[in-house]
Parts: sequence; structure tokens; C-alpha cells
Amino acid sequence: MAEITSELIENLVREIRRDNGFPDSPFRIDEIRYDEGNNKLFIIAHDRTDKSVLIGNSFVIGKLRGQLGIRQVTVYSNLDLEIKRRKLEEAKEAVKGTKLEFLLPIIEAEKRFPPREWPDVKGDLKTLIFLSFNARALVGFAERLKLPYKAVGLRYAFPKLNYEPVEGEPKELFFPDEEKLIRIAEEERAELILADFPFGLRWKGNTALLNLFRFLHIGFFELKYLFGFDWPTVIDKNALVEFVVDLTYEGLMESTDGANLIWRAWRRRR
Repeated sequence: MAEITSELIENLVREIRRDNGFPDSPFRIDEIRYDEGNNKLFIIAHDRTDKSVLIGNSFVIGKLRGQLGIRQVTVYSNLDLEIKRRKLEEAKEAVKGTKLEFLLPIIEAEKRFPPREWPDVKGDLKTLIFLSFNARALVGFAERLKLPYKAVGLRYAFPKLNYEPVEGEPKELFFPDEEKLIRIAEEERAELILADFPFGLRWKGNTALLNLFRFLHIGFFELKYLFGFDWPTVIDKNALVEFVVDLTYEGLMESTDGANLIWRAWRRRR
């Protein structure tokens, strides 16, 4: 493969936009990072306006990926990465001196993202996973961190995954019931609960409630590529909209991904 440079990407993007009827909008690329081992290209745009031009409602970036023959092409702005680094500094301070200090090497590795190169980490905390919206990623993270875990979830919600069913409402897939999960964790003697909580980390006594995606500031798009994604069989459409809006506001979901999720949910029969 020829060397991938900013100039090459700029020329290809302009060509794709011109040939497919997109306006000739100016944009600026600050840096190109290519992960040869995983065949992934990371484009660092100057700001979010430049990022939008490069993505082109997913069409432009999809065409670019095909022309380059690269498995994954992702665009970030410098602001995206700066926000992530600040969030990770807060995360680092939050786990120092706690039973979650085993996450420190992961936090340091995420500061250097992209690309993502995690060291081997072994967590010794007994963990309860509640299979909420990003169920496959929750299990994937627990296994990557070598956490001893038990998974629970709403009955029939994720038929492809192994877990113990518990009673609950569909909205809990997006906004887990903290008190219920704490009770289950106490019964299981688990010290850590992983779920799609609307926060990064919260302590209830000696029990840590953790949403690794928010805590490490990893977006929905990245999670799909890292661990895959299973659409739940039961869903609360209104809760989904609120969930998507929150993630989009926090910069953890692209608006196009959010719109596609909402459209898919609304097309389904009640």
C-alpha cells in the first residue's frame, strides 16, 4: 500500500465529494495515524466542522474506506481527543487509592489513543454485569479485564448471550435500576457492578457502579467495532430516545448513529 498521507486523504475526499454531488467545503486535517497491524486508519481533523466534512453523513468516509481498502476509517477532531484526555485525568484521580486501581494502566493507554493498545490487566473484583443496551461490550470488557463475573439481564432480551434472567422493565436497558442491582450484588457478594449507567463511576458503600464506556470516554461506534452489538428483543422507545440524546450530547455517539438507532426502533412493531 502506498504511504497514506494527509495530502492523499484530502485529495481523495475532495474527489469523492465532487463526484457524488457534495458541496466543495473546505476542511483541514491535522494528523493521520495508521494502525498497520489492525488495518485501521485514524484521521485527526482540526475541529468538528472539518470532521463533519470528512465524514459526509457516513457516505464520504465509507467511500474512502473502500478506495483505500482499509478495514476501518475513523475521524476524530482535536477537540474530541482533548475532551477524552480531560475525562481520563478525572478517571485517574477517581480510582487512585481504591479497589479499582487495576484500571490505571488502561486509563494511561487510552490517553495515547488512537490507536488503542491496552496492556494485559487482571481485575480481582467479583463482578455483576447487568446486560443493558451495550450488553456484548459489557461482557467483552469484563473478559478483557479478566474479571470474575456473573451476568444478569431482562428475560429474553439478549437470546444470544448467556445470563441469569431477572425481572424488570424495558427502560432498564437504558437506565439500570441501581438499587435493584445493588441488592443482587450483595446477594452475590460482588464488589463491582458493570452496566450502562448514566454516569461513569459512583460508589454505594463498598460497591462500585461503573459504566466503563462513559468512564473511559469510548463512543458507541468504537464499541461496535471492538466487541460487536446485539439489538435487544425488548425495548422502550422513549427511553431509547433519551439515551441517544444523552450520549450524543456527551460526544459518545454520532448523530447519524443515533438517528439510525431511533429509526430502527420506530420501524419495529410494538
